[in-house]
Amino acid sequence: MKHLLALAAGLLLAAPAASAQATATPSAAPVTPVAPAQRKAAEELLVAMQMEQTATNALDQMVTAQMIQRPELKAVEPEMRGFLHKYMSWAALKDDMADLYAREFSEKELKDLRKFYTSPTGQKFTGKQSQLMAAGMALGQRRMQEHLPELQKSIEDKLSRTMKE
Repeated sequence: MKHLLALAAGLLLAAPAASAQATATPSAAPVTPVAPAQRKAAEELLVAMQMEQTATNALDQMVTAQMIQRPELKAVEPEMRGFLHKYMSWAALKDDMADLYAREFSEKELKDLRKFYTSPTGQKFTGKQSQLMAAGMALGQRRMQEHLPELQKSIEDKLSRTMKE
């Protein structure tokens, strides 16, 4: 059971952790304080973007995809969901996300973005964002499956050449 839980945690966290590490600010770098008005504009943008629902849907889709790909993890699904809810839910991330947006965009840019996301087109985009993300992931998985033999052959050829050297 411990191995299964470790596997589940590794599968869920490996890709996001690698991605986050590639773009994260070094921990030794000082964090610039955010002006209150800019922070407020960031919070209003995140509400307009319906980030709470988007984050909830993304976590659910991630776990569901893992259950489909790795049915043996079904036994630890409640633990996986609990862990993700504790550390990756909107409630756990919203303050850091507001700071992130406030650091990346000026107050005017945040207000411009909020204007877009509160428009009919922005709301339509927000409503379809989870669908688009899921369809994009499915597209990527399908594309990988279609071309996996090419990758396997390339690796086999490389290993074969390396062994001959």
